[in-house]
Amino acid sequence: MIQIQDKQILIDGEARMVMAGEIHYFRVAREEWEQRILLLKEAGCNAVASYIPWLWHELPDGTIDVTGATRAERDIGAFIDLCAEHGLWFVARPGPFIMAELKNEGLPFRLYTDHPEIVPVGWDGKQAPSRTVDYLAPAYLDECRRWFGAVLPLIARRLQPNGGNVIAVQLDNEIGMLAWVTNSPDLTDDLVADFARWAVARHGGDAPYPLSGNAIRTPGEEGAGVLRQDLAVFMRDRFRRYVEELRTMAEAQGVTDVPFLINIHGTEGGSGEPFPIGVSQLVDTYAGVPGMLSGSDHYMGDMTLNTTTDLYVINAFMDAVHGPGQPTTSLEFEAGSGDYGGGIDNQYDPSTVDLKTRRSLAQGNRAINYYLFAGGINPPLEEPVGDGNDRISFTGERHGTAAPVGPEGQKGMTYAATARVVHAVRVHERWLSRMEEEHDGVQLGLVLDAYATEYHHPDSAVMTEVVDDLQRHRGAGPRRALVRSMLLGGYRFPAVHLQRDEPTGVVALSTGRHLSPEVQQGLVDHLTRGGGLLLLGRVPDRDLEGRPCTLLADAMGVSGADLTWGADHYYPSAVASGWAAPWPETRVGWFQALEHERGEAVLHDVDGAVIGIDVEVGAGRAILLAAELPSDVGLFGRALRRLGAAPGLEFSAAVPGIFATTSATADGERMLHLTNISGHDNPVTLTLDGTMLGDGALVVPPRTSAFLALGLDTPVGRVEWANAELIEVGDDRLVFGPPLGGRTTVVLDTVPGTEVVATAGSDEVAVARDGDVRTFTAPAGSPLVLTLTPA
Repeated sequence: MIQIQDKQILIDGEARMVMAGEIHYFRVAREEWEQRILLLKEAGCNAVASYIPWLWHELPDGTIDVTGATRAERDIGAFIDLCAEHGLWFVARPGPFIMAELKNEGLPFRLYTDHPEIVPVGWDGKQAPSRTVDYLAPAYLDECRRWFGAVLPLIARRLQPNGGNVIAVQLDNEIGMLAWVTNSPDLTDDLVADFARWAVARHGGDAPYPLSGNAIRTPGEEGAGVLRQDLAVFMRDRFRRYVEELRTMAEAQGVTDVPFLINIHGTEGGSGEPFPIGVSQLVDTYAGVPGMLSGSDHYMGDMTLNTTTDLYVINAFMDAVHGPGQPTTSLEFEAGSGDYGGGIDNQYDPSTVDLKTRRSLAQGNRAINYYLFAGGINPPLEEPVGDGNDRISFTGERHGTAAPVGPEGQKGMTYAATARVVHAVRVHERWLSRMEEEHDGVQLGLVLDAYATEYHHPDSAVMTEVVDDLQRHRGAGPRRALVRSMLLGGYRFPAVHLQRDEPTGVVALSTGRHLSPEVQQGLVDHLTRGGGLLLLGRVPDRDLEGRPCTLLADAMGVSGADLTWGADHYYPSAVASGWAAPWPETRVGWFQALEHERGEAVLHDVDGAVIGIDVEVGAGRAILLAAELPSDVGLFGRALRRLGAAPGLEFSAAVPGIFATTSATADGERMLHLTNISGHDNPVTLTLDGTMLGDGALVVPPRTSAFLALGLDTPVGRVEWANAELIEVGDDRLVFGPPLGGRTTVVLDTVPGTEVVATAGSDEVAVARDGDVRTFTAPAGSPLVLTLTPA
């Protein structure tokens, strides 16, 4: 039985972490399937995931082979059963779209020739440059019904509640992504007619823009701002309807009582900044919908300061839009070395997969699917099409050259790191599967419509101005300064969905001039109630359609001039005053001169123009910093403290790159998640809730992360503190790995009536006693082993 509740995944009543790896059975010779599965199992994973490509299983005559009648590698049931034989769960991903670097994104070629009406046109009536289709075209849905009718019955027979090992089924993949990345909305005749009906209903019978097909595809400036926003909102609903169609088809084939998954796209060019575009597009398909789970799909390269910031925002924003009890997961979690083309063009540090995994789990991810875990060989198409390689994929013969397991089944450069972190997760599963991140009194503001930027006509000045402004200011802020400063300052924070939920405490928000009336009024109400607001960016003075809207600015008594940008031979710089000082004169990319009726000026440009204010609004307080500032732990920390939000976890590090947070279970067990992404040994002093952790002498090795006990219940006793990670938890013993600096120290509250014997190889272990509490100290050379014995 699979249950989703309290942000946990319960399998047969037990909270579990699903640690999966993607193995494409169709790219691996059947006689090699078991070898790949065994490598995955050796790495510690407890599940296999795989796309199931329609393109591969449908033959040129239109018949569908899912039993291996025409080729052994088409026997998907046999592959799932082999996973079950090795005690592994299975996550089925049958499309219809699957991407996976397949031609037509995994759809048969026949669909495009048999049903040309499903192929969209976009702006100006130009044919879509990708292989997308109109998701709700009747002919396409009929074909999907046929595909699901062939493949899903064998999945249904193997569902975990039916005694099998399939624990989840993904519906389609990266829905809407192709239209976003090409800025080519699906504008078939049927879709435009559907949109016109929707627009009339939305605007009370009088849409503010022409509704003919040509007018939508080639919009004028009249109503262009409203049209851009309307298209995004309309497509959210259309994607919802598409997923409902697929779910109905799946349930008709017996797929019930397991979660349906939605894979969210959005990273681009190694950046996680645009990821919430996918959340914006797909939110209505899963958020708060019973039986649905969402998963991230991100490719951001090496673990850097930017990547760490983006990953935190991705997880926080995903969690913010969820309904009660829905956990975050990742359905495509990058595990490769970066050499995706096999040309030795790129290489990530192998530790990256370890660091990203641990940071995501600290924020409450309950499932990770490493993509791609094992590479393979792209088989030929059954019928050549003369496209240069006549294989199912455009990547060539070999596929997955960067994966932890290479195309020929060899261990790759990230295999050891992947195995290391998965084994650590399995050791800590009893806690990680139930823990949620602890938070300070600050929330990161999410304006979901700020990410509804996937469609804008390139010739529309109105659309382009709004989109450029939103892209420049949203999320982590310009230069990621807002979120990065908070993270490096020790703040632990969730995001708040400002278009849906009432914020509490202090809201940290980066915004440009375009902000909807509803969000502006919500922030005014928050301030009036006594809340705090840290606003980074320019004064909001327009709504998302480009019309004047100054609700928030009026409440703050502020207005702004045009932006002053840096240019050749002009170097705008900011200086601080009041509580913001001391702060060195700092170069900024741009600033906005402010006129303010009240409050205190806290930032100026070097010529005296006010560019930052602190102002009371109702019972609350707002701070506006109207400049493109660099990350600065001191400045942003002082602003947040001024608003009443202090970090419960404080640390000082020798080198930037320490990230830390804590998580806890409902019954009070706690864990410290400590990460050093720098390439240096990093001494760090940590204080939690005013108490120093350990002896203040932690040293985190380069590119290292650890789960450290802050009160974990074990069979041997409660581990109140350890400066070393647990590497084994047995029924009567605990084993700790290398300490973070100096000697291994473990503080254990023992079980009354028992004794604990401590060994560390041939080294002597010092024991200090305080009632039932024992403090064990040992040299760093050997693992510290604590064994439970009768008193």
